[in-house]
Amino acid sequence: MVILLILAAAVLGLGIYVKNTYTVNKVYVEGNLHYTEDEIKAIVMDGMLGDNSIYLSLKYRDKGIRDVPFVDVIDVEVLEPDTIKIYVVEKMLTGYIKFLDAYMYFDKDGYVVENSSVKTIGVPQITGLEFDHVVVGEPLPVKDEEIFSSILNMTKLLNKYKLISDKIYFAGNGEVTVYFKGVKVVLGNDAFTLEDKIMRLPEFLNSLEGMNGVLQMAVYDENGTYTFQPE
Repeated sequence: MVILLILAAAVLGLGIYVKNTYTVNKVYVEGNLHYTEDEIKAIVMDGMLGDNSIYLSLKYRDKGIRDVPFVDVIDVEVLEPDTIKIYVVEKMLTGYIKFLDAYMYFDKDGYVVENSSVKTIGVPQITGLEFDHVVVGEPLPVKDEEIFSSILNMTKLLNKYKLISDKIYFAGNGEVTVYFKGVKVVLGNDAFTLEDKIMRLPEFLNSLEGMNGVLQMAVYDENGTYTFQPE
């Protein structure tokens, strides 16, 4: 009986120590774009023991997430007994379309990942695609599926040169037009010169900041001379 009481006291003491020592008081979040820090904290620290750093580090160890839209993997690192860092790996989103007042996000293969009422910073709206319905979990029903390779290539180039566009328009003839706030950039349909044009865009856009108009870059100029038409 005495041994049982000693064991019970030891377990109770250990539980109190763990609770007092490993209760999370400070949280850092990294990698989130679609969700705010508070939303990520609420997702990760939900339920029983949701404030225990040891439990969270074991629960979220490079864990794939299935029930949270836009999130692929969450990992929790214990920095101090009462401090954790949440690493978020979001799903690769190539763009979104507007359909029935919702933002429908799709991946590099054209599969619709999620519909949302929230616009994600850094993910451009894609226009010019023709379809008559959208189903989450299925590819966008466009006639030419090669368009998704063009969209992916375009978004990769924009990311490479640290450019965030509001909207990208793909015309039926392959011509691409990119929108940056008040500046409309006509890039044409020449895939071979596309990167050279985009490479020059950061400098052009800096000089055009606060202006509205059309930057004509459809015809490639090896000297980088292009025309801007104010509106």
